[in-house]
Amino acid sequence: MGGVAGQLYFDNYSPVGDITVIATCFVILILIFTSYVNKTRSFYLYLNIVAYLMLAAFSDVIYHHIYSGITDGKYTAVYVIRCLYHGFLFSNLLLYVVYIVELQHLEREKKIPTMIISSGIYISIILTDIITTVSGTGFRLNKDGTAITGYNIFLYGYLAFVAVIIFLMVAYRDRVYKYVMYGFYGTMIVAFLILFLQGKHGQSSFTVVSFMFPTIGMLYLVHSTPYDIELGAINVAALKDMVEYNYRRKVELLFFSLYIPEYDSEGAVLPKTLQDSIRKFSTEYFHNAVLFQVSNAHIILIAKKKTNPDYENKINRILNYLSGEYDKYGFDYKVVMGECFDEISKNNEFVSFIKSIHRNMEANEIHMVGYEDVEQFERYEKILSEIADIYKGKNLRDPRVLAYCQPVYNIKTGKYDTAEALMRLKIPGIGLIFPDQFIPLAEENGYIHVLTEIILQKTCDEIRYLLKEGYEVNRISVNVAVSELKEESFTQDIHKIICESGIPEEKVAIEITESQTESDFIIMKNKIEELKEKGIKFYLDDFGTGYSNMERIMELPFDIIKFDRSLVLASGSDLRSEKMVESMASMFSGLDYSVLYEGVENEEDEKKCIDMSASYLQGYKYSKPIPIMELKRFFSKVEESV
Repeated sequence: MGGVAGQLYFDNYSPVGDITVIATCFVILILIFTSYVNKTRSFYLYLNIVAYLMLAAFSDVIYHHIYSGITDGKYTAVYVIRCLYHGFLFSNLLLYVVYIVELQHLEREKKIPTMIISSGIYISIILTDIITTVSGTGFRLNKDGTAITGYNIFLYGYLAFVAVIIFLMVAYRDRVYKYVMYGFYGTMIVAFLILFLQGKHGQSSFTVVSFMFPTIGMLYLVHSTPYDIELGAINVAALKDMVEYNYRRKVELLFFSLYIPEYDSEGAVLPKTLQDSIRKFSTEYFHNAVLFQVSNAHIILIAKKKTNPDYENKINRILNYLSGEYDKYGFDYKVVMGECFDEISKNNEFVSFIKSIHRNMEANEIHMVGYEDVEQFERYEKILSEIADIYKGKNLRDPRVLAYCQPVYNIKTGKYDTAEALMRLKIPGIGLIFPDQFIPLAEENGYIHVLTEIILQKTCDEIRYLLKEGYEVNRISVNVAVSELKEESFTQDIHKIICESGIPEEKVAIEITESQTESDFIIMKNKIEELKEKGIKFYLDDFGTGYSNMERIMELPFDIIKFDRSLVLASGSDLRSEKMVESMASMFSGLDYSVLYEGVENEEDEKKCIDMSASYLQGYKYSKPIPIMELKRFFSKVEESV
């Protein structure tokens, strides 16, 4: 470029572009420090990118300002500031490369060549810029102030970095979610257009501006963790980052977890008054606290212990508030609180830890965590790991799943010819585990159906053995979770196991609890009817506990209604309760349902249940749960019954 063109380079410059960049960078920093941002390595790279962008804009303003003020022809300061300006811009480009490599999690063998090439370009450009400036073959100023651009190292360096960036974004595009990549592509295209139009019109005011657009894109696409405007909470994904960040820095954290089961369903929304109050937890009660929303109705507050030395008083204020809200609105809640344990923070299992405590809590209970909770959680995690392995293996005779059963007394025949199959787990290092400890874990994590298939297979194996040995077997029932019915292959899975076992379908029954939602009810009805057509019997389990809709029960083709132990107890509490239980049992019996009472523990219970239309009795009076192979001690052989 000649002297006239070079002079236009200065004459067409306006600081408005660089001032806009500086202002925008300050706005970005304000947004970062007034919101929650994941403290990842890429975030710190991003901060450096913003810093170098500001330095580039400052140096560009100073560079042109110094030039315009020189009258003695001594331009050394201009050359120095110009080289710094280019250094900041190319540092920015190098950081873009490092940033993209970090986001894409490139393997070492791909990362190292990329960084060697990029660092080589960076060093070559900086050295060439300095050498050509000093030697006079590059940018230079005549004594009269006329600028001669000479060898344009900036253009070639910029294109070299752009080539590397485009290569990374195209070659490894599958490493990042496609819409995030589209965002990067869009901001890069805008940057290129700005530089192209600037060059076409002989401008130099918007060079740094062009670098700003990808920076804004990074903030929005990668680092934004927006608050819920009404609740003031952040998505739970940011919780893991906060725990990890503070664990690395040995910062002690406090937490307060509030769970309101009533609102923890799809589409449920916390009442506005409750949202307003929860928002105050972090803004009024604690210093520098952050709220995280785990689900619709599960909120976790995290605060630093150091900045909240009086945290016990603050927690008491929250608890007093919750007590008042409960009195006012009657919603049930579960509160878990305390200090974060290193054992939990280390593996970032914070949400799982709290949920494991919820399982054993009653409504409106407040629990202060202790080391015993950590030990219990580690036990749960071990159990869950084993269940996951059982699920993965899908071995229908997995030795870790034990088949137990409880014999059922048939009043009509006066014999034990039916039983309920029960499940146990035997885990190395833990021992025998009962259903209440592993069934909820299996259901929560989608492993329950495989466990049901295993216990069904082992039950069918035992039925086949008993029949072969000449024992009289009416049926053995297996429990099924309502959630399993949503499995598309549920009917086929159940029927296949029974058929391949070579036993009559009527020798197996399915026990299931009543559904509480309309969608579950429709699914349940269809699945029951499909299997009933194949000869499989169905029990309604736990009748009398929780929710019971008589109209729905009548619509479902159950064979046996199991009255829960609570009804047996209720019938002995007063005459009115006894009449109610007796009336329900009589009604079911009159409609050709068989009534089975469970939880029969003594002769008094037995007599009472027989008087209340019982067909079958089950409970500790007859037998505790036993290994299924011991069932032959109770069942009679066919020839013995003749």
